[in-house]
Amino acid sequence: MRIALFGTQFNSAKAKYVQHLVNKLEQENIKLIIENQFYDNLVDINFKREFETFETPQELKEKADILLSIGGDGTLLGAITFVRDSDIPILGINTGTLGFISSVSTDQIEYAINHLLKGEYNIKQRTLLQLESENNLFGDTNFALNEVTVLKKDTSSMIRVHAYLDDEFINTYWADGLIISSPTGSTGYSLSCGGPIVLPGTNNFIITPIAPHNLNVRPIIVSDESKITLKVSERDELALVALDSRSRAIGPELELCIRKADYKVKLIQFEKQSFISTIREKLMWGKDKRN
Repeated sequence: MRIALFGTQFNSAKAKYVQHLVNKLEQENIKLIIENQFYDNLVDINFKREFETFETPQELKEKADILLSIGGDGTLLGAITFVRDSDIPILGINTGTLGFISSVSTDQIEYAINHLLKGEYNIKQRTLLQLESENNLFGDTNFALNEVTVLKKDTSSMIRVHAYLDDEFINTYWADGLIISSPTGSTGYSLSCGGPIVLPGTNNFIITPIAPHNLNVRPIIVSDESKITLKVSERDELALVALDSRSRAIGPELELCIRKADYKVKLIQFEKQSFISTIREKLMWGKDKRN
């Protein structure tokens, strides 16, 4: 088995968890492939066996069977820009804080690797959002797992976003921005803006306004077979469009089209793990002492 490692910078307190993971994989004679920039951060990690590196999605596709994302949810979102449509499954090792999609905690590393090597896991496919625009803002990374967001660039004023569903006008949102979220992203930015939690596999997108001026404007759920079109009002200055954590400035003349991508991302999930159990744990549902 060939396992790729991807991550971002981490503090010295987290190095022991990465070292434990590397030691476990080396003990099991796993061939390691490490993303170049992540390897530059592993100055305190000792390797006893040879490994390879990768720096492009094509190299990852040719060299790895599974990718381990080491960090929080943001790290896993970055890993997806390498995995793309390669069908390489991703397992998130959570060395961050909350971790909804990076659901394996540092004290579960031994358990996770043992079950991974035995093939005792499930693959959960997650829908991606795809952004289409006239000038192809994000090139070949024009997709997002969590959300596509249009945001005001000037912190002192609102923007007006005209939204259409399958070319039918929905509303003009006077707000700080507008979020188009997948079910996976429903526990992220959308949730913090009052959006609902939507279970993966329900084939929906969520349209959530950010601090809307009109209180009667609420989040809505639409089919993921729909095409959502957004236009920033011609009277407004530059705005930002973000795909997960990647952002670009846009002008009011640009039309954004959001639809379901042609492929999905595969996330590794172990027995006793589920979307419901994760949100119950992370949001502390059922912890009320009256229960």
